[in-house]
Amino acid sequence: MKTPLETPPKIPPGYLNIMGYVDESEVNGPGSRAVVWVQGCLRECPGCFNPASWSFAENQLISIEELANKILSKPKNQGVTFSGGEPFWQAESLAKLAKILKVKGLSVMSFTGFTLEELKSAKAPPHAQDLLAELDLLIDGPYLEQLAINDPNSLVSSKNQRVHIFNPAFNDQLNWASDQMEIHILKDGSRIITGFRGQMGLDY
Repeated sequence: MKTPLETPPKIPPGYLNIMGYVDESEVNGPGSRAVVWVQGCLRECPGCFNPASWSFAENQLISIEELANKILSKPKNQGVTFSGGEPFWQAESLAKLAKILKVKGLSVMSFTGFTLEELKSAKAPPHAQDLLAELDLLIDGPYLEQLAINDPNSLVSSKNQRVHIFNPAFNDQLNWASDQMEIHILKDGSRIITGFRGQMGLDY
């Protein structure tokens, strides 16, 4: 396992390096949400649902503006969820994306392998505070396989993880479940399987 406080490779300004994207997910936070999986994570947690997201190599480079337009083009998207990979290694661009979406009335949520305390510390990834300032909800902490929860009523996937509510409007909207899965079939015939027990690119 690499140390999670190393610095990953640079991404061109104004762009995100993503692993995948879906619209209208209902298992990645409250309501119907766009989900952005960023590319790159240093943790390599055993039992990780998306091991293909570990590499920081270029996967899908997309501009902040293009991604914002993509999300806003689907009226059923009530919010966006950042997952990965590790979103906070691309905090600057995600914060800019979040600002655009919040102006349009969408909520913003993120998963992270960091704890909130780490994200507030001097060793946090660059611009972590900028992204934190835009979030309505945060699920923090690495996935620990030995503490896994397989309960349809749980909001998190391992016992160490925590739900942080930064926007009180979401106090009564904590209604997604960790033990659910969705299959999205894309126009090119490829499939994205998402949910806490799913992983990207499974072949059925």
